[in-house]
Amino acid sequence: MTKVLILGANGEIARVATTLFLEHPNVHLTLYLRRARRLQGLPADRVDVIEGDVLDRKGLEAAMVGQDVVYANLAGPLEQMARNIVETMKATGLSRLIFISSMGIYDEVPGQRHGSILDPYRKSAAVVEASDLDYTILRPAWLNDREEISYDTTDKGTPFQAADQSVSRKSVADLVVKLATTPGLAMRRSLGVHKAR
Repeated sequence: MTKVLILGANGEIARVATTLFLEHPNVHLTLYLRRARRLQGLPADRVDVIEGDVLDRKGLEAAMVGQDVVYANLAGPLEQMARNIVETMKATGLSRLIFISSMGIYDEVPGQRHGSILDPYRKSAAVVEASDLDYTILRPAWLNDREEISYDTTDKGTPFQAADQSVSRKSVADLVVKLATTPGLAMRRSLGVHKAR
C-alpha cells in the first residue's frame, strides 16, 4: 500500500489526481486542506480528510506520520510553505516530494518575462531544490480542462516552445500519479509539462 498525502487537496489538479489515484487499489490517500467540508463523498476506506494549514507545523507533522509520498499543490505564501514542508518532511523521515510550480520560473519560455509574478514559484522551487529530499518539481504550461491525457516533459534548462504552452489538468494529474506510484521515477528533477506534439 502506497500512502500519499495531498497538500492543497481542493486544488483543481489535486481533485483530478485524487480521482486517478483511486483507480489504483493499492493507494491510500490523506487529503489535507483548509476547509475539509469542500471534499465529500469519497470512499472512507481509501481516503482520510484532514482540515489544516500547511503553515501549521504541528498539524502538518501529524498528517505526515506514516506517509510514503507528499504531493504539494498549493497557492499562497509558497516559499514559506515550501520551507515548512521540507523541514517537516525531514523531521518525520519522509523523502519523496512532488511539488507543483509553474512554467517560466527559469525564464525557459522564450519571449516571455513574467517578472515578479513568478517570484513565489521561483523561491519555493529553490527551497525544494536546495533540500536533500527525493523531489520532483512539475512546471506545467498554461492549464486547460480538456478531458485528455496527452503530455510530454522537458528537463530544467530546456526552453518551452510556442506549441508547448498548454496542457490539460488531467495530464498533469496523470503524471503526479505516475510519479507517486513508481519508485525512483524522475528523482531530483524539475520537469516542464506540456501537451504532447
